[in-house]
Amino acid sequence: MKFLSNKDNLQILHEDNHIIVINKRVGDIVQGDKTGDKSLAEIVKEYIKVKYNKPGEVFLGVVHRLDRPTSGVIVFAKTSKALTRLNESFKNRETQKTYWAIVKNPPPKNADILIHYLKRNPKNNTSKAYIKEIPESKKAVLEYKIIKNSDYYYVLEIIIHTGRHHQIRAQLAAIGCPIKGDLKYGFDRSNPDGGICLHSK
Repeated sequence: MKFLSNKDNLQILHEDNHIIVINKRVGDIVQGDKTGDKSLAEIVKEYIKVKYNKPGEVFLGVVHRLDRPTSGVIVFAKTSKALTRLNESFKNRETQKTYWAIVKNPPPKNADILIHYLKRNPKNNTSKAYIKEIPESKKAVLEYKIIKNSDYYYVLEIIIHTGRHHQIRAQLAAIGCPIKGDLKYGFDRSNPDGGICLHSK
């Protein structure tokens, strides 16, 4: 069962005059798309409008996104100046993106840097990882290390150095380690909430 965010149950990690940081739940969509479902950006706007009794349109800048089936930290800008600065920070790779992922199969090494070339397939909304560059592919780089394991699963900490479509999901699948619940990339069964075990911290 999914517990989606609304203006009354937002998990706010930090808020000041310039930014608001939210813990995105599995199933939340960051920005509106063809599904027409209410986006997290719209919900945060509602929250700000009610909390501060703001008349008219509320400004909220979307700085980055997370896939719908993932969870984790999302930063929104509350002013245009903050949006410009955050966009520059992300563009210049001054912001480190760290994730946790749960996988069933042990990776080939306890820690490694993965370099692939990803080609996106818009028809089924996936990306495939190749060892060598091919036409229309984009270089993808991440590093991972095992931080915990049980009898059945491994927890990986991942830092991405490029921001490609479904990068972590595609690269881990390419080394035989699809993320728990990720049917699209080869895991054998779904999670009860329909999400995948990938969290942005």
